[in-house]
Amino acid sequence: MTTATTLDERVFDLRTTPLREVNRFLHGTEGVETPVRIVHPDGAHNIAVGMHAPWRVSVHGHTGYYCAGMNQDAAVTIHGNAGPGVAENMMSGRVHVKGFASVAAGASGHGGLLVIDGDASLRCGISMKGIDIVVGGSVGSFSAFMAQAGRLVVCGDAGDALGDSLYEAVIYVKGAIKSLGADAQVEPMSDADVATVAALLEAAGAPHDRHDPRDFKRVASARQLYHWNADANQEY
Repeated sequence: MTTATTLDERVFDLRTTPLREVNRFLHGTEGVETPVRIVHPDGAHNIAVGMHAPWRVSVHGHTGYYCAGMNQDAAVTIHGNAGPGVAENMMSGRVHVKGFASVAAGASGHGGLLVIDGDASLRCGISMKGIDIVVGGSVGSFSAFMAQAGRLVVCGDAGDALGDSLYEAVIYVKGAIKSLGADAQVEPMSDADVATVAALLEAAGAPHDRHDPRDFKRVASARQLYHWNADANQEY
């Protein structure tokens, strides 16, 4: 069952309403102009997955696996931490994690914007295919592994093997990079890169837009793995 605290907001309490009922409602379009508030998530998995309409959803608390996965058009704000795979396979829209994100944030994302105010764990942006990700803190090892398209902006530090096996995605890091992965290299920041970072930081909103985009480093593919080289002996 649902209760509306005001005429302008629809509230779902996951302690009294089955998550399946909440997601079924969000898979439709009736009432899409009314913001939705989800309370007492208590680490539940698969909250607000598979939306394909411009819902405005706020989740008040910590979430489990795959929150806002497969999102299309919706804007989701998580007022807490997010478990593994937040915004996984996201197509469009916006997902904003006010806390920290666990492993594989934004994995396989095709589009849209994922904003993480805190740190992101291992494999942030793994296999990203066009999504933009802005991380206010640091990212763990193997972030942007096999990232094919999109941009990852890291306002803190990056762990080991950043950008391992990169394709056409580009990573921007303000802090220290522990190590680069295979075929990833640091390149000079162009005026276009500075403009790109500035636009992404502005889109992410405060406090991210307070960073100077000229302080970031560009990491991109050296393109040595695009074709098999039998003489490389697996050393790249």
